[in-house]
Amino acid sequence: MNPAAEAAAPVRTPVQSSIGPGEIAAAADAIVATHGEAVRAAAAAGAARVASRWQASDGDAAAFRAFCAQHFVASPADRVRLLARLETALEQIGGHLYEMRRTLRRWSDLAGDEFAGVDEVLAQFDPAPDLSDQLYRQKLGFIALLNLDRPDLKAMLAAGDGWSTDEWAAARIAQQFGPRIPSELADRARRVSHEASQFVAKFHVPVGTMVDRAGKRWFEPDRALLAHWLVREEIKAGYGDPDGLAKQRALMWVMARHIDGTIPSDVMHHRTTADWDPERNTLGGTPAVGLLGPDRYRHILAHRDVAFAYDPWYPEAPTAIARKFDLAREIPETDVERLLVALLEHPVRKDLAAFLRTRLGRALEPQDIYFEDIAESKPAAEMNAAVRARFPDEKEFERRLPEVLRGLGFPADEADFLGARIRVEIAKGSGHAMRPMLTEHGAWLRTSRLKDELGWDGFDTAMHELGHNLEQLYSTFHAPRPALRNVPNTACTEAFAFLYQSLAKRVLGIEDAADAQRSADLDAIATMLAACQIAGPSLLELRMWRWIYANPAATAEELRDATLAIARDLWARFYERDFGSDPYCILAAYQHMVGHPLYLADYTLGHVISHQVRSHLRGKDLATETRRICSIGRLTPDLWMRRAVGQGISITPLADDCAAALRRVAGGAK
Repeated sequence: MNPAAEAAAPVRTPVQSSIGPGEIAAAADAIVATHGEAVRAAAAAGAARVASRWQASDGDAAAFRAFCAQHFVASPADRVRLLARLETALEQIGGHLYEMRRTLRRWSDLAGDEFAGVDEVLAQFDPAPDLSDQLYRQKLGFIALLNLDRPDLKAMLAAGDGWSTDEWAAARIAQQFGPRIPSELADRARRVSHEASQFVAKFHVPVGTMVDRAGKRWFEPDRALLAHWLVREEIKAGYGDPDGLAKQRALMWVMARHIDGTIPSDVMHHRTTADWDPERNTLGGTPAVGLLGPDRYRHILAHRDVAFAYDPWYPEAPTAIARKFDLAREIPETDVERLLVALLEHPVRKDLAAFLRTRLGRALEPQDIYFEDIAESKPAAEMNAAVRARFPDEKEFERRLPEVLRGLGFPADEADFLGARIRVEIAKGSGHAMRPMLTEHGAWLRTSRLKDELGWDGFDTAMHELGHNLEQLYSTFHAPRPALRNVPNTACTEAFAFLYQSLAKRVLGIEDAADAQRSADLDAIATMLAACQIAGPSLLELRMWRWIYANPAATAEELRDATLAIARDLWARFYERDFGSDPYCILAAYQHMVGHPLYLADYTLGHVISHQVRSHLRGKDLATETRRICSIGRLTPDLWMRRAVGQGISITPLADDCAAALRRVAGGAK
């Protein structure tokens, strides 16, 4: 089926359970007849969970009753055995499928050897497209639901602190048995996700002909920058250039054209050598025609259509927003929104802005939300040279990972163990990390590079991904049991990514580690800046998806216009006082909205959590605490944080430390 026909095709709706309340009660009675009245509550709850997924194809009412009677496990000892059996089975099923899918995506994800027409087919191939349904058809899912409670987020938040490791493992196992998603819907979701990811990975804006207001070209003729990441990095690099402000302003207009779809097609497809003035959007002085249009918003709408198709299958979480917050993130939507707003409304931001004005020696402009390097900035060429001296390419970085970890205080044997299990590769798009799902495998670190060297951007990204990898390895090899591998959600793993990224200059030997207090102060200020920078886009994405659900028939043009309006509103409320008016709608720049819907808030949470972790680690052994915290297991994020650092998720440590740091570093300038 072609994509257009697939999008228009009717989507199967969930099959209603063929089992009613009477059959559930009868099944519970049959269990009680065998095992006694003491199991009635558990029997009734288990039969109800099975009934919610039972379809006519699974058997009639008699078959349902017989299944429940046969497979109910009453003995505590046998329940322990069942938990272990299910845990091992799911570990092997999920682990091997994960490794297959990672391998199948390899050529699509990595830069280098490309095979047009083959790589994308391999990347979209799923060796188990109807797995969720087969788990029920072959009765494994029903056995799990009959005997294991499947708590929702409300129950986990209310009671989880009192659960044992085995109770948490049972909950995590049962939660793996969700709706019976049709294979054609899973296929469609996978295709849409892949196409969006490829769109993002390939969206490199040519800037070789870009000129600033004075008509100056800033890049070599064949230079192209990945939107939005590398455009942003070049904007940040401008702070180290005496004439960088003109370059920054021109690149901000490049970003704006990417956001609203007004990049000239001739520029995007390398069909012109004329000067491109992105502010006026002219080619050789003539207004550009043939613009790209809202392509990025069409990909978001493709995600919308998939989300709408999934909604009926999740009555407990009937929107993409609910599934992201309640099922994936496990932090209530209202709690996350309150945190984002509290961060952006915190009084310390006024002092931060004053500090930035002093630091930059001018009034702030919109691009200054990206300014994070509040230590003495070094030119990009110097930073690249510092990386080149130690890690000329990604393979040398991989080879020397044990040495890097020993330099950060890891014991030699542990550094060797971890370093030997990380493979460094170059991604087509932005960096990312992939965890091992089975202990016989290692982790994969994907970063970017310059044409002939790793460079600062590639190394900085690699240190971020190294933080992910260390979390992944510890939470795989040292979790309390296999069902609890991983950390609670992506915000928690981002915490370690940001933590180790903050150590990049120390690894290169260009940070004065002796001045621990100053380093900590600068880190608190930089983290607050980064958290506030991404909090706006996080709010924008949440409100964009709310708008999508309120306007389910919107076109790409309408979605674009609504997103730009949300960006303007949020800017006026939270940023304009300090950074001036924004003609670019810069809060809508993040390509994560296209490739990874509703992910952005995890970055904000990651900064907040990361600072709490770093604040806790101050004066403690980095390696020991990294191992301890990452070995806690996959609890809910707030409970995980309480056990990790003694406090739930809160902006207070970050804001308070930032305020104290400003008093010491900047004298509390107003």
